[in-house]
Amino acid sequence: MLKGMVRFTVLASGSKGNSTVVSGGKTRILVDCGLSCRELFRRMRLAGEEPETLDAIVVTHEHSDHVNGIAVTARKLGIPVYFTEGTHRAWMRWLTPRRQMTYAQWLEQCRKQAAERQAEAQMPEEGEPDEADLPAESEPVACEAPAIAAGADSAPSVPSRKEDPAWLPAVEYFQAGQPFEIGDIAVSPFTIPHDAADPVGFVFRAEGVRMAFATDLGYIPPNVKAQLAGVDLLLLESNHDLEMLRDGPYPWAVKQRVLSRVGHLSNEAAAEFLEKEYDGQAAYVILAHLSESNNLPELARVAAERALNGRASLLANQLLLAAQHEPLSSIYF
Repeated sequence: MLKGMVRFTVLASGSKGNSTVVSGGKTRILVDCGLSCRELFRRMRLAGEEPETLDAIVVTHEHSDHVNGIAVTARKLGIPVYFTEGTHRAWMRWLTPRRQMTYAQWLEQCRKQAAERQAEAQMPEEGEPDEADLPAESEPVACEAPAIAAGADSAPSVPSRKEDPAWLPAVEYFQAGQPFEIGDIAVSPFTIPHDAADPVGFVFRAEGVRMAFATDLGYIPPNVKAQLAGVDLLLLESNHDLEMLRDGPYPWAVKQRVLSRVGHLSNEAAAEFLEKEYDGQAAYVILAHLSESNNLPELARVAAERALNGRASLLANQLLLAAQHEPLSSIYF
């Protein structure tokens, strides 16, 4: 990539994996890592991006289609991952689910803990003879033996990096509403309404170019509308067609979740925003996170085109659709 050029590349968008590369100056940021490391690298090279040039990963929320490849990718490249604290904790719980315990197992655990506490209480206090002062018949008692030769019967040790699925080279926390910088790119995270621990969208700014990223949101509240004003690129969710979702294969509970105010943005909701609230300033409008089961690209496109009402041109509001299975052609500024 030419020095000083801003670039935005959607590698994948949809329920099977989401990843986007934002480049500006000498900095490359990966937004979400929902693809496997192998597939991510393949798509990056296909799009003309070298994986080795990535400087960081930033995460919108902990759902698997946004974080599936984070650990392997971050370890492979040795780069930091930026989360909100709530998202990081939720991601770690997702990777290391808690073991379910029966009542009998819980009672047994309580008995063992009580026995350990009793044993600790009976240990020699300070001032009593240490091991070197004990008579010869006491020598077989080796208090430090478990630490010297830890075996299968010893207490579990702290997992190594390879054993810990949540280990990352570096973790950085940010908070919604508090801008920060990664190299040459300024990042402004904002809260979005979605059924995750602490979900966010982003506005990225590099060399005067502002790029907004807003997917996985049930509706567009005032704070999000404010963030999406005055941007040069708008990536906006257009997840489902209402009729297709209602008549589609999902269980009723899942349909209710998708339709809720912490679900996903429909074609109709995205179009309403573009028609009534959007300021029309972006050079590019990208429709993203289209459902493969409950949407058709043409339905999303037609709804957005009608909403833009003739404002689309080669210079402004050029409408593009992000895909699940292939990268979108890179956008340069």
